Amino acid sequence: MAGNIEKISVALPTDMANLVRRAVDTGDYASSSEVIREALREWKTRRATRAEALAEMRKLWEEGITSGPTEDLDIAAIKRRGRQRLQSSRK
Repeated sequence: MAGNIEKISVALPTDMANLVRRAVDTGDYASSSEVIREALREWKTRRATRAEALAEMRKLWEEGITSGPTEDLDIAAIKRRGRQRLQSSRK
């Protein structure tokens, strides 16, 4: 694995640097590099999940647009049906 590793320098705010040191000092991680690698893996996963969610929203949006025109909603009728269903479920 050593052949696949590139060393870079990262500047962190004091509070973040303290978190990294604390994680190593408590034995949760063997090194500060390990802490940063895990944080980057989680960041990468979160970004991929977000990209998938956005792609799904775009797909659903496009499906909605291409499904054709909508009808006007009759709010009073919707409320009536809702109240009727509520009363029926209470019986």
